[in-house]
Amino acid sequence: MSFAEPVLLTGVAGFIASRTARFLLDQGVRVIGVDNLNDYYDVRLKRHRLEALLGSPGFTFHELDIENLAAVRLLFEVHRPRSVLNLAARAGVGYSLKNPHVYLTTNANGTLNLLEAMRAFEVKKLVLASTSSLYAGLPMPFSEALPVNTPISPYAASKKAAEVMAYTYHFLFGMDVSVVRYFTVFGPAGRPDMSIYRFIQWITHGQRLQLTGDGSQSRDFTFVDDIARGTIAALRPVGFEVINLGGGRNPRSMMDVIRHIEGALGRPADIEHLPMPPEDMQATWADIDKARRLLDWTPEVSLEEGLDRTLAWHRDHRDFLSGLRM
Repeated sequence: MSFAEPVLLTGVAGFIASRTARFLLDQGVRVIGVDNLNDYYDVRLKRHRLEALLGSPGFTFHELDIENLAAVRLLFEVHRPRSVLNLAARAGVGYSLKNPHVYLTTNANGTLNLLEAMRAFEVKKLVLASTSSLYAGLPMPFSEALPVNTPISPYAASKKAAEVMAYTYHFLFGMDVSVVRYFTVFGPAGRPDMSIYRFIQWITHGQRLQLTGDGSQSRDFTFVDDIARGTIAALRPVGFEVINLGGGRNPRSMMDVIRHIEGALGRPADIEHLPMPPEDMQATWADIDKARRLLDWTPEVSLEEGLDRTLAWHRDHRDFLSGLRM
C-alpha cells in the first residue's frame, strides 16, 4: 500500500475505527473517514473520538450513512480511495434482538453498497470487520475453518451476510478481501454498552454492578490497539481470507475482570446477578495462528495492562464521562 493512496475508513467515530484511523494517520496514510453519528449510544462519545482526529494532516471527514448508495458512490467519485476498511456496523448482540432490521440494513446492505461502489470505481481491496459471535456453539479455540452456519443473534446473522456477500464479489470481480473477526475488544473510549466500560463506571461511583450469569463466563479479551494494528495489517493482499484477531490466550472470566478493577480502584463491587440471556456465549477463545502466518500479527497487550490503561483513561475523563448515558 502506498501512503499516497487514500484509504476509506467507515465508522470512523467508532471505538475501533477511530483508533485505526489514528494509527494510519501516524503512518502517513491519507484517511477518508465517514460515519453517520447515529445515537445507538451517546453521540457525545463519538464526537469526542472524532475531535481527536479532526485537523490531523491527511484526514478528511464526511458525515455519511453507508446505507445511502448515492452518497457512497459520490464519495468514491470525489475521493477515489484505493482500499476500503469497512468498520461501520450496528454492534451489540442484545440490541439486535430489539431492532433487527437496522442491523441488516447497515451491516449487510451497507456492505453491499460499498462493494458496488468498489466495483464501479475499480477498488480492489476490502477489509471487512466481523465478529467472534459467529462461532457460538462451536468447539474452542475457534478456528476460521469452522462452519459458522448457525448464528444465534440477528447481529451475528447480519455479519455472516456481509462476509458471504464479500466472498461473492471476490469471486466475481477479483476483489482482495480480508475478513477480520474481532474478539471482545476493550480499551480507552470504549462503547458504553460494553461490560468493561460499565463495570468501571459502576464500581467508581459505588453503584450496583449488573452481571448476567454467575461471572464464570469467559472471553478472549483483546486490547483495542492490538485490534487496530491487526486491522491495518489486513490491508495486505490475501485473495480472500477470514482471519481471527483475538487475544489467543486462555479466555478470562468476567469475575477476573471485576476483581482487577476492584483492586485498582480500591473499592468492592456491589454485584447483582441477572439471568444470562440465551443469545450470550458462555466462552470465546481465538485460534490466531492464521493472523500470525498471514499478517505477522500477535497481540501485545495483556488483559491486566489493558485494564490499567482503560482505568487511567476513565480517571482522566471522569467529568466528561459523568454526563454520558450508558
